[in-house]
Amino acid sequence: MPEFLEVHDQELQRIVPEGATLERVAGGLGFTEGPVWRGDHLVFSDIPRNRICRLDLRPEGPELRTFRTPSGNSNGLTLDRQGRLIACEHGNRRVSRTEADGSVIALAERYDGKRLNSPNDVVVKSDGSVYFTDPPYGLRNHTEGKELPFNGVYRLAADGTLALLADDFERPNGLAFSPDERTLYVDDSARHHIRAFSVRGDGTLAEGRVFAEIKSSDPGVPDGMKVAADGTVFCTGSGGIWVLHPDGALLGRIRPPEVPANLAWGESDRQTLFITAQTSVYRIRLNVVGIAVG
Repeated sequence: MPEFLEVHDQELQRIVPEGATLERVAGGLGFTEGPVWRGDHLVFSDIPRNRICRLDLRPEGPELRTFRTPSGNSNGLTLDRQGRLIACEHGNRRVSRTEADGSVIALAERYDGKRLNSPNDVVVKSDGSVYFTDPPYGLRNHTEGKELPFNGVYRLAADGTLALLADDFERPNGLAFSPDERTLYVDDSARHHIRAFSVRGDGTLAEGRVFAEIKSSDPGVPDGMKVAADGTVFCTGSGGIWVLHPDGALLGRIRPPEVPANLAWGESDRQTLFITAQTSVYRIRLNVVGIAVG
């Protein structure tokens, strides 16, 4: 059993193949977040250095360069259905999109006439609507300049309409859809759990329930989250990446050397899990296939 694997259920050994390795593919960064695979390379945020990085995994070795700077201290990243990069810019307090010509436009900056807190993480549904979380982590002392009295979860429709879906989170953070998009998982970093919501036909949420508790004595809180095509949920949290059965049961943890913040499926078969963890990026090959992005 590799040192980085903590097994709570034998099902984890089906997901993590025998002989799997946890490889560090980039290091020496400020604080890494928001990875997403873009066709043949990975992009991710380096928040304190105010840039989005591009990582090419060449046979001769990884090549790291800057994709965009300044980035608005971007955090979560994803792709829309046209393959354009969507970014939660928690420094600029907005959700943005990078166009094909490299220009950057704002998609969401205000709700009900008030500035957003600091958009954190984002996912795009198959109908093109954009779901994102808006905790206050990007604000000085988490309070300075805060205009909204809550920390919300939002849906941005294809026509640009911004709707508040939930306002009862303390610190909404990572979010991900189930494979059939009938469930939206959203974690709450302050309450150390993941909630699961039914997604109505109009994209709104109903029947929120606690899906899993993500809490231990180890450093870290629930943060980024991704789901495999078989419904397995992967959530970064205390002590590593929590691997959860579709019913919420803990299968085990993947424990990188640094506290992980977010995840992305990558490479051509979507069986590589990329992990942003403090100053580094890691990868591990798994026996499950990730849900496609974009």
